[in-house]
Amino acid sequence: MSDTSTLTGQDIGQAERATRAVLDALLAETDTTFHQWVVLNLLTDAASPVELDRLVQRLTHGLKIDEPTALGAVDGVIAKGLVSRSGDPVRLALTPTGDTRFRAVRQGIDQITHRLYDDLPPEDLATAHRILAIVTERANAELAG
Repeated sequence: MSDTSTLTGQDIGQAERATRAVLDALLAETDTTFHQWVVLNLLTDAASPVELDRLVQRLTHGLKIDEPTALGAVDGVIAKGLVSRSGDPVRLALTPTGDTRFRAVRQGIDQITHRLYDDLPPEDLATAHRILAIVTERANAELAG
């Protein structure tokens, strides 16, 4: 291997920060924070209401955030009427307003994705996906100790 890597954490970080800034601009138009967007996304992917504890665990692990931050995101979407809570243990589900918000943001993300990725060769995207998945797996293993 040469002394100069062709892909580094700095490259990955720059790409992440640039694309995140584009996403954050879209989210600001809908009064949705990034963490709130992830809550909506996770609840949309679920076939049924999700237990609060399970959702918080997925947020803390996936986003590398602490529990109070995850709970703040959940409280935020509940306060905005995007998510309902019920039962014991507490279960969360999208409201019709939450579903509408999710669909609006998803449509915006699809447009961004089209602008950023559509002219890139599919085989290059597949390679980048595979490499980033490996790097993520290794980093998570490091964090797990």
